[in-house]
Amino acid sequence: MAIHTVSIDVGGRPLTLETGKLARQSNGAVVVRQNDSAVLVTVCGDNREQPFDFLPLTVEYSDRTGAIGKIPGGFLKREGRANERETLISRLIDRPLRPQFPKHWRCEIQVMATVLSYDPSSDTDILAIIGAAAACHISDLPMVRPVAGVRVVRSEGKFVLNPSRAQTEASDLHLIIGGTKDAVCMVEGGAKEIDETTTIDAMDLAHAEIKKIIDAIEQLRALAGVEKRAVPPVVVANAELAAKVADLGKDKLVEAMAIAGKHERSDAIRAVRQGVIAALSEGLEAADAAKVAKDAAGIWDKLVAKTMRAQVVNEGRRIDNRATDEIRAITCDVSVAPRAHGSAVFTRGETQAFVTASLGIEEDAQRIDFAGATDPFRRWMLQYNFPPFSTGEVRRLGGPKRREIGHGALAHRALEAVLPPHKEFPYVLRCCSDVLESNGSSSMATVCGSTLALMDAGVPLKKPVAGIAMGLIKDGGTYVVLSDILGDEDHLGDMDFKVTGTKDGITAFQMDTKIDSVPREVMLRAMMQAREGRLHILDEMGKAIAAPRKELSPFAPRITAIMINPEKIRDIIGPGGKTIRSIQERTGTRVTVDDTGRVEVASSDQEASARAIGLIRELTQEAEIGKLYLGVVKRAVDFGAFVEIFPGTEGLIHISHLAHERVNKTTDVVREGDEVLVRVIDIDKSGKIRLSRKEAIAPTDLSG
Repeated sequence: MAIHTVSIDVGGRPLTLETGKLARQSNGAVVVRQNDSAVLVTVCGDNREQPFDFLPLTVEYSDRTGAIGKIPGGFLKREGRANERETLISRLIDRPLRPQFPKHWRCEIQVMATVLSYDPSSDTDILAIIGAAAACHISDLPMVRPVAGVRVVRSEGKFVLNPSRAQTEASDLHLIIGGTKDAVCMVEGGAKEIDETTTIDAMDLAHAEIKKIIDAIEQLRALAGVEKRAVPPVVVANAELAAKVADLGKDKLVEAMAIAGKHERSDAIRAVRQGVIAALSEGLEAADAAKVAKDAAGIWDKLVAKTMRAQVVNEGRRIDNRATDEIRAITCDVSVAPRAHGSAVFTRGETQAFVTASLGIEEDAQRIDFAGATDPFRRWMLQYNFPPFSTGEVRRLGGPKRREIGHGALAHRALEAVLPPHKEFPYVLRCCSDVLESNGSSSMATVCGSTLALMDAGVPLKKPVAGIAMGLIKDGGTYVVLSDILGDEDHLGDMDFKVTGTKDGITAFQMDTKIDSVPREVMLRAMMQAREGRLHILDEMGKAIAAPRKELSPFAPRITAIMINPEKIRDIIGPGGKTIRSIQERTGTRVTVDDTGRVEVASSDQEASARAIGLIRELTQEAEIGKLYLGVVKRAVDFGAFVEIFPGTEGLIHISHLAHERVNKTTDVVREGDEVLVRVIDIDKSGKIRLSRKEAIAPTDLSG
């Protein structure tokens, strides 16, 4: 098999696509390289059609620790299940890729991205998106059009494509954008209160680069592509049966769709559907009745979607009779969990999130071991939970699903820009969001609830943050933007994008489209409509709590931070940690110390903190020239006396400085064990301390 390579320049650095050398038994395999990063992406497709009503596509991204020169931790010493980073990148690959396959394709597809080499200057997430699209495009699998991904940031006021790590870390806007040649179809990112127009400009710039990458993928297919599989034709509904279904059920469907309650509406629509199928099956043989029921069910689903979309486009009326820009009723409650450091319940329509905020100390930080992580500790955490009872379902319980991890990451990013710097507010922070009810926008309810809980906990947020989920219905050249979408509107609509931010700008953004393109003016209109909705939500949140509380919860630890000489750290720790454990046991506090000499004492009892700090000061204090100390004589020698001025620190009183008068013998003035008042008169470069007794006491008056 011949090896084929295509190279292009992406944002000022070369990027190479190669196929034909590795993983040759897969349907498609591409290695994407940039700098010293390399990702192998393979795709395999089954030939058997599966009995699913969705595209059976799975994506697995894996960071191999060997690619970054590390050995896995743990007892097994091998990679385990996907971590958070790997899960989020798998989602990034899936989201732009999935809409490019025929909706009725039912043969299973598996995309696997394996990192061969990791260079921090070129993160592998973008390479994996490009590699997945290229592997699918050169394969026999029926991907309609290729996609590509680009990272864009704004650093020092300028947009940068394919940025370095330093530029990314210094940026105030960071977006990962996926798209086809025609339009952007996926956006994921965060910002520090950026306006809507700037965000659109970044997407436009990225899309121009995406077109160049897609040209390279097309070149690779021209060199190494194989013939695509035949796609089975779409089954056309029986026109006569479709007319009967509409005649029997459309009017009743419209009435059912006007019911505001989610479950009541669903039950009413189901009842109409069953009535229509029963009427059509009446008098038929069992086999014929079963076929009519199956065909009618498919026709009914299309009728529901068509009716909902027509109501929105033609009448400006939504499923629950809201206007297109109307936000559901909002209620906010804080301090709902007395023992939590901060808590809130945010309810918007039939979506409700219960959020707690917890404050901890440095040892509570989450240790992370992700490829490219610049800090091994995460001091801000947000977890999102979506239990089955939130939608009235019974479902097997297990670990967090990919959706939960993704929604949690979005909410985490939304609040990151407004958190106080760790040096000013030295707490580890965690929010836990449990969705209690769900009918769309539960991730945005989590953002709002987390803001309320953090303010209730007394965390000095720079500004409150709110979030809103927006939708879009396209009919020909008509585009209708929907604010605060329901679950059904998300399912039946053409776009889902979520925007979070303060009153002054965007902090996080996530978008997925199901249609080929969205004009720039429509996208900008949607974002401005989202801004109006966000401001309304912030006003409603402000009625419950307008600003962070001035005082922390009485159950939250109070952290007092002091700085010590790093050379004194060993004095606090003690042999085997004995000293620091003793301080904690004696005072009931929690003490942490880092390599810079920053010591944090945490306790809800201020007196206990003061005692612990006193003990630490005593262990780490340093002599100051000119200062008086009451010390203890440790040794008396011919030339003077060694005095311990505080634990672990001694200085020498030369015999000439023992008294104002001449001293012939040290023990004539002081003996071992005596307490003596001394003044520090000098500290040399080696740290040796010179003391004086005569300068600490007044001279004896011998005049009379």
